[in-house]
Amino acid sequence: MDFNEEQIERYSRHIILPEVGGRGQAKLLKSRVFVLGAGGLGSPALLYLAAAGVGTIGMADGDCVDLSNLQRQVIHNTDRIGVPKVHSAKETIGKLNPDVKVVPFHGRLTEENIRETVREYDVVLDGSDNFPTRFLMNDACFFEEKPLVSGSMFRFDGQVSVFHPAKGFPCYRCLYPEPPPKGLVPSCQEAGVLGALAGVIGVLQAVEAIKLVLGIGDPLEGHLMVFDALKMTFRKVRVRKDPECALCGESPTITTLKAYKEEACELRPATCEK
Repeated sequence: MDFNEEQIERYSRHIILPEVGGRGQAKLLKSRVFVLGAGGLGSPALLYLAAAGVGTIGMADGDCVDLSNLQRQVIHNTDRIGVPKVHSAKETIGKLNPDVKVVPFHGRLTEENIRETVREYDVVLDGSDNFPTRFLMNDACFFEEKPLVSGSMFRFDGQVSVFHPAKGFPCYRCLYPEPPPKGLVPSCQEAGVLGALAGVIGVLQAVEAIKLVLGIGDPLEGHLMVFDALKMTFRKVRVRKDPECALCGESPTITTLKAYKEEACELRPATCEK
């Protein structure tokens, strides 16, 4: 791939890295990454994926920008309150890096459309904030054999992992077989979250996605990175593949997508003002 002068200058700090170089940057420009959620985790991840020159970024989110989002969802701004998040994010990305093609979907991914959506991408990044969506995305990535970069956060704590059973590593269900009972875990509106924590976890997800695209380093496949913002500690935990996993185990009982009907913040209908 031949770079123009602007691209050589834009990506110069990547190109001089021996682990990336011109070939790696060309691979990034040809890559396709899907991000579920343009909120707290999706915002920083989308910004850094776009800055890195990921050629095509797909994203899905059914919500609109709200004033309460801006404490952590840094891809949006005050002028875009009431605008669908995917449209706001696309506008920001377009101003950051015109090399990037953005494919937005304003709405919910369901068992009817999620496999067809993720099938077109090399890596999937999950920045959703509820268990039904996380399990649905995990299962879809399993059936489509896509690596899943999963992130989550709660108050002052965050977690990141890469689930890739197609390569022999665990899936999300190996760690969490089923969603917790309704009401056991406080909602995003009830528990609160440190805004800057979203930046830490979302950027870590972007780093893992870029490593997977480039085929460099040691991705968090088979491991869970746990971050405690109050203590400022990172802890890397081994996650083993569960031979009895209902999805990726030796005798699977889940052979098609299974949707959980539980209300969560992201699933509540939103009315956009713009």
